[in-house]
Amino acid sequence: MKRSILALVAGFAAWGVVATLLNFGLRAGLPGYALVEKAMTFTLAMKIARLILGALASLAAGATVGIIAPANKIVPWVLGFVVLAMFIPAHILLWAKFPVWYHLVFLLTLVPLVALGAALTRSSRESRAEAVTNIAA
Repeated sequence: MKRSILALVAGFAAWGVVATLLNFGLRAGLPGYALVEKAMTFTLAMKIARLILGALASLAAGATVGIIAPANKIVPWVLGFVVLAMFIPAHILLWAKFPVWYHLVFLLTLVPLVALGAALTRSSRESRAEAVTNIAA
């Protein structure tokens, strides 16, 4: 139980840290991004970059959960729904600033991408274990 709670907290923190770091990257690397960020008047390329940022943060959060609590297949889903619940009010407030497709892509992929991040760590760990078993045989 403690491991699951730790995984949930760490996964949530990982989402925030990865999103923040990638957002710094967008500000530094995408011309004009920092100028329009406050008003949220993003170009299509900027919106896509933000969606990629969210996807990578979700995968990282799931991977964090998968590393800390590899046997627990429920925690990544719980984390995904917690993150989703956190973003729904923000997206309601920002509904008019972004097209519907943007909101749908972001919100509908949060939970499955967190679960996928955790599953990828499990499959990677299983592949390594299988490789070691094959070498030993």
